[in-house]
Amino acid sequence: MKLEAQYEVIPTTGMVNLNRENHVVVCGPRLSPIVAQVLEGDDNLRFKKDRAWHLVDQKAGTEYRSPMDEDGTAGDFGYLGRLPRLDGRGTFLYIAGIHSIGANGVVHYLENNLAELYREVRTRRFSTLISCRYDPDTLDVLESRRVTPLYRHEG
Repeated sequence: MKLEAQYEVIPTTGMVNLNRENHVVVCGPRLSPIVAQVLEGDDNLRFKKDRAWHLVDQKAGTEYRSPMDEDGTAGDFGYLGRLPRLDGRGTFLYIAGIHSIGANGVVHYLENNLAELYREVRTRRFSTLISCRYDPDTLDVLESRRVTPLYRHEG
């Protein structure tokens, strides 16, 4: 399977054109109001903020807080989803971590599980959360795993 994608650095304005083919967006929702708006359409998973940013599985009622914020442990969580483009003509792949290392954990997960993920969702919309553990000295991701089901987005 050949993976071709366009990457875009999110400018300080947070403006990003989501209406492109083969697009991968890597940024937290606080950096891009447009991405935050698209994420609101996910009825299953959410970024939330109280004393710290965290992720919530609304179906299971489970909060995922970064171990970095809780006890300083070298771990984090990230969001992975194929979300709808604003023009309604396709999707884009979205990756974000509670902290930037969480996005690295999602990429690690994709590197090791892309074929299996594709078998399960093909080109349909979905979202899931990924946990990762990393080396605190090198910041290399050591392991990553899915911690929620693959929520399929119908429509």
